[in-house]
Amino acid sequence: MVDAPRAAAYDVLRAVSERDAYANLELPAALARHGLHGRDAAFVTELVGGTLRMRGLYDAVLDRVSSRGVSAIDPGVLDALRLGSHQLLSTRVPSHAAVSESVDLIRHRVGHKPVGFANAVLRKVGARDREEWIADLVDGLGVADARAVRFSHPRWVVDALTDVVGEDRIEDMLTADNEPPRVTLVARPGLVDPADLPGTPGSLSPYARVLEGGSPGEVPAVRDGLAAVQDEGSQLVAITAADAPVVGRDEQWLDLCAGPGGKAALLGAIAAQRGAHVVANEPQHHRADLVRSSLRALPDVEVTEHDGREGPWAAGSFDRVLVDAPCTGLGALRRRPESRWRRRPSDLDALVPLQRALLERALELTRPGGAVTYATCSPHRAETDEVVRAVAAQTGAEVVSVSRWWPDTDGTDAMFAAVLRP
Repeated sequence: MVDAPRAAAYDVLRAVSERDAYANLELPAALARHGLHGRDAAFVTELVGGTLRMRGLYDAVLDRVSSRGVSAIDPGVLDALRLGSHQLLSTRVPSHAAVSESVDLIRHRVGHKPVGFANAVLRKVGARDREEWIADLVDGLGVADARAVRFSHPRWVVDALTDVVGEDRIEDMLTADNEPPRVTLVARPGLVDPADLPGTPGSLSPYARVLEGGSPGEVPAVRDGLAAVQDEGSQLVAITAADAPVVGRDEQWLDLCAGPGGKAALLGAIAAQRGAHVVANEPQHHRADLVRSSLRALPDVEVTEHDGREGPWAAGSFDRVLVDAPCTGLGALRRRPESRWRRRPSDLDALVPLQRALLERALELTRPGGAVTYATCSPHRAETDEVVRAVAAQTGAEVVSVSRWWPDTDGTDAMFAAVLRP
């Protein structure tokens, strides 16, 4: 019989590898399928997140001990070896249990043929501890390449983050990327008081509550849409958009890229207290449905489904516009650890023109004296300062303020928000 928590973790890893699934979406279904709760569910969550975050390091170790090399290992076997390597190198699971349970998993999920190979490989992995492996792997490498191995980030991501935070902070930033994020709730104003939610107050957002444990889905206010799980950085972007100074009326707000709906819901709750109307736009139908679900407790938020660059709105028809632009997501790697292995520098070739076009459209839709907030969950210069600078120069918009939040200093995702006035 395969150990249920490890089987559940393996199912999630396979979904991520085979279908480009998101671990945070696959995990609840896997836990339910295997009937796991409490400590077992927490163990699965740690196995999945830890294996995905440190996959680069584990692959380097496996490549060193396997005569085949990682690229030649069957994908189903490789995910089990990564899972076993995580237990051997980054948890307190006894070595014999990590090896035997991983081998048993391969026997039942892949077949008998690779069992001997897997057993031999994992015993070699467990012959050294993590720091010994890192010392061996980085020997002779340059500083950036060594950081890529030690902190399990692609080299291009290490370079991009170093460019933004500098040499003095980069290792703190990479360390923070590899720490599981706290589960933070947002109390949507006018719907529920933060003090009525479990947990402790957040450090930055007045609406935040930080959970120490338990399932947020079991909180009644979350079930009813009065509250939700939302990182403080994401909350701060919505607050920035709502509080940006405007001259004159303040009645019509637009969230141009609203999916999956967290920021739109917080904006909608704040707007309701001020008598303002919010349009939450999301071009993809399935994501628009997620927005509707997020907004179910708010009566005066309109959900539309248009390409934000071409929607039917008249120029100058909004007082506030939020552009939470599609981006590489490099600021949320601790929350979506698989993203670091999916993204490529070439992704910027399509994303940056889209980001500029959306910001230009937002400025066109905002009346004189109104405010546009451009935000990304990426700190990459090409997606943040350079987009704002280029669009401001082209349109003549005024850059009112620029805000940033960071995992290592603020305990949030790395978020960027710039307020512009057309």
